[in-house]
Amino acid sequence: MPTQHPQVPLSLVVSDDHQSVSDAQLARALMDGAPWAQTEAWERFAPMVLMTGRRILGCRSEAEDITQEVFCRVFLKAKTLREPEKLRSFVYSVAMRAFATELRHQKRRAWFHLNDGDALGDLGGEVESRDLLRKFHRLLMGLPTRESLVFVLKRMEAMTVEEIAAVMETSVSTVKRLLVRATDALARAINADPGLAALLAGERGER
Repeated sequence: MPTQHPQVPLSLVVSDDHQSVSDAQLARALMDGAPWAQTEAWERFAPMVLMTGRRILGCRSEAEDITQEVFCRVFLKAKTLREPEKLRSFVYSVAMRAFATELRHQKRRAWFHLNDGDALGDLGGEVESRDLLRKFHRLLMGLPTRESLVFVLKRMEAMTVEEIAAVMETSVSTVKRLLVRATDALARAINADPGLAALLAGERGER
């Protein structure tokens, strides 16, 4: 059966109508079934889910599909939210489970691709070779699923380990262990590749 997606456009343009509403108020409105709440939740949180998805999956179209599915789940599960003030973390938690599932599917299918030149473009300054970005993405996706998720959230989304632990529903110590493993594995692979090493060294030098 095809997934029923929320009937709002996938857009990074945010409405001004309910921007003053707090996350807790928005969560309660979702729980009460307020007509405006789904649209506001989509406009408020879809950009962060979409951008995170593009960095994790490396493909805009896949990220858009998963983002749609994430909000279907969020809207269905909204009434189970016990702490309305943690709506943002709730949305991210749903998204991380969805992205983890998709990563496992990708690894089973053993196909890696990067359709968007800007999907990993936030790593630094101008990138001359999309081949190097594809290579980096393959290295990232070659990590165990939870390690690649933690690396993206920490290094690309600039989340704290406490925030990552919350959205991945694990402990801070586990997040730290996963991050060390991911960083060490990527460092070894990058150092063994002169092109990637030069690319990332150049970007660090520009900061």
